[in-house]
Amino acid sequence: MTEAANTIIYPVKDLDRAKGLFSALLGVDPYADEPYYVGFRVGGQDVGLDPNGHAKGMTGPVPYWPVADIRGSLAALLAAGSEPVQDVQDVGGGKLIAFVKDADGNLVGLTQNPPA
Repeated sequence: MTEAANTIIYPVKDLDRAKGLFSALLGVDPYADEPYYVGFRVGGQDVGLDPNGHAKGMTGPVPYWPVADIRGSLAALLAAGSEPVQDVQDVGGGKLIAFVKDADGNLVGLTQNPPA
């Protein structure tokens, strides 16, 4: 069974401006602040800003659902009729992500944490 979505990634065009907005909204400083990604954590929820998101096919915020087997879950979503947008990718430290587009054009992300 999948847990609740615990990460939302926003594609942004102006990373500094978006970082200021989300810092004010969330009331915290980012835990990750790199030119390719800014991440915030509030109450167990991760909110990420991706300045390359639009180029990857992100059209709006993408919720990421934690799964135990990302490749198996991705295969199941593709078999259910979704379209691939981003194949499984290691984003650092063994954390894997992928996302697909459903029949209505909504983006659905998957995330798998590295083995403990």
